[in-house]
Amino acid sequence: MSHLDELDDFEAELELRLKREYSAVYGLFRYCVLTQDATYLCNKLDLEYVPQPAYPFFRVKMEDVWVWDKNRPTRMIPRVEVMSTADVTVEELKGEGDEPALTAEALAKRIGDQTPDEEQ
Repeated sequence: MSHLDELDDFEAELELRLKREYSAVYGLFRYCVLTQDATYLCNKLDLEYVPQPAYPFFRVKMEDVWVWDKNRPTRMIPRVEVMSTADVTVEELKGEGDEPALTAEALAKRIGDQTPDEEQ
């Protein structure tokens, strides 16, 4: 096996782990925020449109955030502020006051116990 094959296998494993984690944590968040550069899940969101003469400008502040990035050692971060001149899509996943579908303990068990057959 060449080094390139090993690198491809490593990248595929990282992507698979990220997809498993995303499936497991999705139900814990109220919003899904899509920007040109990243996908975020969060529970608190403040979206501000700042008009500019030549282009739109969006400032997005999020708290209790999970970020889609396979190269981060941890994807959970307390606060994120994103500024963008491109489109920002916000999806409300559940209403205010809706309880999360999983507890932190159940989430840890779900991520750890998932087998490849359960992903499909």
